[in-house]
Amino acid sequence: MTKRLAGHAGRRVWKAMMTQCLIMALTAGAVPVMAATASADYRIVGYVADASPLPSVNANKLDVINYAFAKLDAKSNVVLPSPVADRTLATFVALRKINPQLKVVVSIGGWGADYFSEAALTDASRQHMADEVVALVEKHDVDGVDLDWEYPTLPGPGISHRPEDKRNFSLLLETLRTRLDQLGTKHGGRHYLLTIAAADSEFVAGIELERVSRSLDWINLMTYDFHNSLTPTTGHHAGLHHSAVTPTDDRAGDKAVAQFLAAGVPAKKLNLGVAFYGRAFTGVDPAHDGLQQKYAKYDGSPSWRELVDSYIDKNGYVRHWDAKAQAPFLWNAGTHTFVTYEDPQSLRAKADFVKAKGLGGVMYWEQSLDRNDELLDVLDQSLRPH
Repeated sequence: MTKRLAGHAGRRVWKAMMTQCLIMALTAGAVPVMAATASADYRIVGYVADASPLPSVNANKLDVINYAFAKLDAKSNVVLPSPVADRTLATFVALRKINPQLKVVVSIGGWGADYFSEAALTDASRQHMADEVVALVEKHDVDGVDLDWEYPTLPGPGISHRPEDKRNFSLLLETLRTRLDQLGTKHGGRHYLLTIAAADSEFVAGIELERVSRSLDWINLMTYDFHNSLTPTTGHHAGLHHSAVTPTDDRAGDKAVAQFLAAGVPAKKLNLGVAFYGRAFTGVDPAHDGLQQKYAKYDGSPSWRELVDSYIDKNGYVRHWDAKAQAPFLWNAGTHTFVTYEDPQSLRAKADFVKAKGLGGVMYWEQSLDRNDELLDVLDQSLRPH
């Protein structure tokens, strides 16, 4: 587990004196930063998608930046498709000058990313991918890698898959762990991170959860997108609990955590996922103000910024709070539009849940979707002593 060390607090005076000049150096065409925060027992992992220009990233509100995304090619090579990837990773790594405890991790994969099944297939292909990962880590001086294979044994959006993926995924992670540990020995005992993103419910059927957890520093639980364009009804896409009208087979954050714990994954290796965006549906049946109803059309995924600017208690959208699910939603009675999303109230509830269950922390998707760090600030203030 990655924590802010006790000695970090003792360096805050030095950081306070150095912050201004470091900010000036790092923000010339890069990302703004702010003063240091106190030590924390819970990690905050944020995915940041590559872009030009990059979104603002506060180095002291995060423990881990997950760069999104590297990819695999048909020969199991790890590639960086973004033309500005080198510059982006250098910018993130430079933020360690502001927060020496910050970790920068390269996430490989994402929705629709292919060739994991081939990379995991044989001893030779696994070793080749591991060598590629080590070369990437060394070249960019990052702190490890995160695998986002969606999903072993499943076709996903047309990706290659085979039944052997279940065992091969375990073997791939074990090969990566061994190779990263060898790299750490080469660099004076440095520990390199190995993590994965994983979904719940039927999506874990292709993973040996307890076995893979032994190779991993943590698992980023994608406890969102429970309702989206592929589901037949509306509902809370990132609900912490079931609502009063939710069927028993529906997904929820607490249910996902229970599934992973029951499989033998240590609680401290689980990061609860939160979403900085919503899911909108139109042509929704009006019962229960559109909650858990059939709909005519999926209507997109507004960011938190867009939700605040144009949706929440604006333009006919009325905010509702589901106390049982601990989740907000919007209902527009005029257009029969339902929007499920997360907000400060639901994030505080999730932070309390993380503490109550002794989890490792939270993960969110994605930095550019926030507005002036409004949602990140809630996580920071809820999970860290101030």
